[in-house]
Amino acid sequence: MHNAAFAQLGLNWRYLAFGVHPDNLRAALAGAKAMQFAGLNLTVPHKVLAMEMMDELDASAKTWGAVNTVRFEGRDAKGDWRPLREFEKDPPKQCRMHGFNTDAEGISRALREDLELTLPGAKVLLIGTGGAGQVAALRLASEDVSELYVTDFVKAKAEAVAQEIHKRHPRVRVTVGFPNDPVDLLLNATPLGLKPEDPSPLTGTPFVLSQARAVYDMVYNPPETPLLKAAQDAGCKTSNGLGMLLYQGAKAFEIWTGQSAPIAVMRKALEQSVYGH
Repeated sequence: MHNAAFAQLGLNWRYLAFGVHPDNLRAALAGAKAMQFAGLNLTVPHKVLAMEMMDELDASAKTWGAVNTVRFEGRDAKGDWRPLREFEKDPPKQCRMHGFNTDAEGISRALREDLELTLPGAKVLLIGTGGAGQVAALRLASEDVSELYVTDFVKAKAEAVAQEIHKRHPRVRVTVGFPNDPVDLLLNATPLGLKPEDPSPLTGTPFVLSQARAVYDMVYNPPETPLLKAAQDAGCKTSNGLGMLLYQGAKAFEIWTGQSAPIAVMRKALEQSVYGH
């Protein structure tokens, strides 16, 4: 999706994938800085590890406790830090790594745009409080949902997230467990649904899909998980996680290039890459 966006805007840039062992992350980042990359993305398991390796952390990285987007910056003659893309002719003598997190914005934008959901005042059930689930829970709380129910196969994880929300957003009513009343959104942040043989994340729980107005599954491949199929049959509005992937990428694109991301072009490229159409 990034290469399609670069082509659309006429940028002579290229986005490439590299496999890096966690033990080599610091060296890989140093190499990218030495080669004067404009920026890069980090995925699991690098997002938390990279926090201490950054020279500067954006408020987004500090808030969500993880870095998924890095912008390389240089110091100009006035002593100001500017994106490396602005140093076309004279490479700066000093460079730094500026860490951002675009995952949280990707989640909330996908819920608003793909499900047309109004987050302030909403009642939400979140299943799974691992890395992505934790960011989702904190982001939803920051968006002023009225009630948030958090669950996890490891109850202690859900309790830890609930305590963090209590501290940061005391106005939000957060409960560990399942609601008895209807909710505006059920959000699956577990990997259940990636494999055909996976059970539903609701298996063995007291919650039934008719209690949810909308269902968002972070799994995007396959495009329709058993949870989403059952949700559609129950009359829920549904969406998979492709939008979340798209919008966090679009935000990263804007951080690197300083230009608005061509969303339609990026979505089409993403759908072709993931689904083959």
